[in-house]
Amino acid sequence: MGLHSSPTRELLFEDCAVPAANRIGEEGQGFKIALSSLDGGRINIGAIAVGVAQAAFETACSYARSREQFGQPIGAFQGVQFMLADMAIKIEAARLLVYEAAYKLDAGQSAGMHAAMAKCFATDMAMEVTTNAVQVLGGAGYVRDYPVERYMRDVKVAQIFEGTNQIQRVVIARALLGNIRK
Repeated sequence: MGLHSSPTRELLFEDCAVPAANRIGEEGQGFKIALSSLDGGRINIGAIAVGVAQAAFETACSYARSREQFGQPIGAFQGVQFMLADMAIKIEAARLLVYEAAYKLDAGQSAGMHAAMAKCFATDMAMEVTTNAVQVLGGAGYVRDYPVERYMRDVKVAQIFEGTNQIQRVVIARALLGNIRK
């Protein structure tokens, strides 16, 4: 559906022996090592989502300045102005969440909850912003004359990889509450 420039594929390893000298970490620690890489990946996905949303927002702003209806730019209409204002607010909030999570990770602090928050909020925001950018452009936003339709398709998967946003909410809740199951 999107990310046509990303050569993402499934890898299958059957009867694949890896010499101990090529092992990453200690034996039995693979799952822990894999989980430790998720925070950085989630922050990266959040940053990508902010960038995609920013690009969609800039396209929508430019279009709202130049496209005229009823003798004036569509950006003069309050409905369009409010959409653009909300887009700007959410992009900036997501950017700050990503910065905070990255700061914590770089400082060696516990970043799991913040990485999950940044990834979850930023990718949900990017999906909303790109959808609204398509809306601002109207029919022009739905065709390939403008890049917003591609941004919308490409950013959808960001809500899914590095753990779905539903899983991010589980990570956040467990960080807040601990494991409260009996």
